[in-house]
Amino acid sequence: MGINDDPIVRSWRRCVTDHGLDPTRAQPARVLEGWQVREHQEQIESFMRVARAGMEQLYKRVSPLGYVLLLTDAQGITVDCIGNDQWDRELRRSGLCLGADWNESRAGTCGVGTCIVERAPLTCHQEDHFDATHIGLTCTTAPLFDPTGEFIGVLDISALTSPSEKPSQHLARHMTVMYAKMVEDANFIRHFSDRWILRLDVDWALVEVSGECLLAFDVDGVIVGANTGARRLLCAGRQDQTVHPLVGSTLPRIFKVDMAEIWHMSRLGTTSERTVLSTHLHELFYAMVSPPRHFGSKLVRGLAAATVQADCPALDNLAGEDGQMQRLIDQAKRLVNKKVNILLHGETGTGKELVARALHDSSRRVNGTFVAVNCASIPESLIESELFGYVAGSFTGGRSKGARGLIQQSSGGTLFLDEIGDMPMPLQTRLLRVLSEGEVMPLGSEKPVAVDLTVVAASHRDLRRLIADGAFREDLYYRLCGATLHLPPLRLRSDKRYVVERVLQQEAQQVGGSAKLSDEAANLLVTYYWPGNIRQLRNVLRYALAMSDDGYIEAGHLPKELLADDHSASALIDAPVRAQHPKDVSKSDHPPASPDAQRLLSSLLQRCWNVTAAAQDLGICRATVYRRMKRYNIVSPTQQ
Repeated sequence: MGINDDPIVRSWRRCVTDHGLDPTRAQPARVLEGWQVREHQEQIESFMRVARAGMEQLYKRVSPLGYVLLLTDAQGITVDCIGNDQWDRELRRSGLCLGADWNESRAGTCGVGTCIVERAPLTCHQEDHFDATHIGLTCTTAPLFDPTGEFIGVLDISALTSPSEKPSQHLARHMTVMYAKMVEDANFIRHFSDRWILRLDVDWALVEVSGECLLAFDVDGVIVGANTGARRLLCAGRQDQTVHPLVGSTLPRIFKVDMAEIWHMSRLGTTSERTVLSTHLHELFYAMVSPPRHFGSKLVRGLAAATVQADCPALDNLAGEDGQMQRLIDQAKRLVNKKVNILLHGETGTGKELVARALHDSSRRVNGTFVAVNCASIPESLIESELFGYVAGSFTGGRSKGARGLIQQSSGGTLFLDEIGDMPMPLQTRLLRVLSEGEVMPLGSEKPVAVDLTVVAASHRDLRRLIADGAFREDLYYRLCGATLHLPPLRLRSDKRYVVERVLQQEAQQVGGSAKLSDEAANLLVTYYWPGNIRQLRNVLRYALAMSDDGYIEAGHLPKELLADDHSASALIDAPVRAQHPKDVSKSDHPPASPDAQRLLSSLLQRCWNVTAAAQDLGICRATVYRRMKRYNIVSPTQQ
């Protein structure tokens, strides 16, 4: 390869001549604020869901080697990443984090930025990087294209340290390209789920599961979509290897066959028989045709699934108009009938069990048993027998006929494992075996019992950090987190009034009456900080109902802690100032801050690092937020 053919050399030239960058001036990694990142994520939200599944599979294979995975959009902004939380500070400093800007015009020659320009897989290894800030990194990337052939982003695997030889990354490059293709093809099939898809491959055995070429077509044989493999192989020899020569053309024109032959292929299904098609280049491909998902009897199942997804009152009742919760509910509706284990993450009291029950009640498993297990509350000496059951005579004090364990009781329904992070390590091993084998071995038994398990696990602890500390099994984590749903704390929800009213009516029904809040009481409840989240709210409302005579709750019926000014959201921020004598305030630019005040402002900002949004939530101006950030020493990630 000549020097002019080297993408790294071309990139260095662009950095100097086009971008005006200086390799002697190290620039810190540029990281966008949270609200800016969300804007980029929203542009490719549906693609990100598909890509995330592929990234998690790839990470399982490369994480022991110290790699971090990045997904960027077409502008080079990191919209998703997977890495070891133990290295969080160093990764952020190197730009291997969410929101990092890897556009070549700013970051110089790098894996992502150069891949965006070259639109081809490449490795940018250590001193290949233009900016000295990134000179220790090795970054291997592959471009990603949407189902219409438009460039959509980059898949990147990077490491903070690696061998000095660039060939050491050959395997990384191979895996990056392979998983990029898997992500692209999965997104292609999802996008064209209502069309027929022709699969082509030079290998007979692989055409059904991983056909190199995918062509989506309508009932008239008109091609409406082509994946990257099809564009590369079927447009070979053309200057412009884009979708254009294929899309709008017809299968008979490309392969010199009539549609009767194509429909014959569709009837072959997945049998061992395969049809051979040739192109204008006389290349031979084994081929098969997959029908649309709604074709034939699948139409009925598709409509049933759509009905379940649209009509899920148990899930819909979890939230009002809060954007974070609505996104969670939308994700939950898509997952309820999938064979996917779900991990719920959120602070204590945010309603993780309520979400788990709503998932169960909205699914086809609703007639099965919902079994809730708090892994932190069952004594360690009993949790094994409680979960796995036992046969008669297994231990002293057991039932004479033995007992079915909670896992077996949940078969066909939902097993909810609350505070999974507190499960003892030996039981994690046994649970992993149950999940992988689909059978449970009761204590004292010699014969396993088959179980049909759907698991929803929950934790307020950072399981990735527990893995790093050796307190939680990484393989069990990946078994449990087929999908992860993050519950926001009550103080950060914009539908607090809805939550207050709904919990109030639930509690009133429990005592056989109705309830109403005065305006003052409602305002106190909506503006309170709620460190204990919905669980604390429920206890407060029970107390208020007990104190009121006729269900009409006034401010005086609320517990004293809600009446204290320094526990409301806005008052918490102002607490340090009011705690000082007015004459003392002028003597100090940084008066002592209450932990609650710092925690609230920090939480509001970390939600999106949007000063304007935080100011609106607190009912104050942006300048005041900036002053308080300085007072509490809160620094934006872009300034760290």
